[in-house]
Formats: sequence, structure tokens, C-alpha cells
Amino acid sequence: MNEIYCKRIYDLSDDTDGFRILVDRLWPRGVKKDAAHIDLWAKEIAPSNELRQWFGHAPERFLEFSALYLAELNANAESAPFLDAVKAQLSAGNVTLLFGARDTAHNHAVVLKNWIEEKTSESN
Repeated sequence: MNEIYCKRIYDLSDDTDGFRILVDRLWPRGVKKDAAHIDLWAKEIAPSNELRQWFGHAPERFLEFSALYLAELNANAESAPFLDAVKAQLSAGNVTLLFGARDTAHNHAVVLKNWIEEKTSESN
């Protein structure tokens, strides 16, 4: 089985990344589009602006943020097509979810990765 990874977009790309998806609603500061090495920008799957601003990358809000973001994902009409696209890419190789946040443990890409893995295991 191929893997899903989470990685800061500021980190160098490598061969193990596979299909690279930027999952931020806003383009990351200081990153040139031609140098980003992304295959897909899935901004529609990112947390809403309101939720993102409320969270503010505060680790103490991460559990509540996670629950609210999961509710947004489950209600988002773009979630099913996104999940289908990720599953298709996983059948061919690894998928890397790219994000701009400094905190690699408390960010929406981590929540999204867990959601994808849960949804993928449900369908198997």
C-alpha cells in the first residue's frame, strides 16, 4: 500500500513524495508557483477562512479545531471528488499533502490525512 505524507511546502521535494497536493486555501508566502512542484492545489478542501482564523495555529485549540474541520469536511460537497482523486493517486504511488504552517503536528493537513485514511479504510 502506498503512503500519505504531510509536508511543509517550504521543504524540498523528493522522489518519495509522489503526487503533491497543496491543501491550503491561501497560496503560501514566498513560494513561487513554478518552483512549488505541486500537482494539484485543493484549496476547496481546506478549512473555511472563519475556522482557520479562529484556530490561529494555537496548539491548545487543536482538538476543537480538528472536530470542527472534520465537520466541515463531511459537509463539503468537494470532499467526495477530492477523496476519489486521492484514492486514484494512491493506487499509483504515494501522496503528499502540502501545507504552509510552521507547526507540523497541529495543522489541518494532519487532520485531513487522518480523515483520508479513515475514509479509505472504510471503503476497503
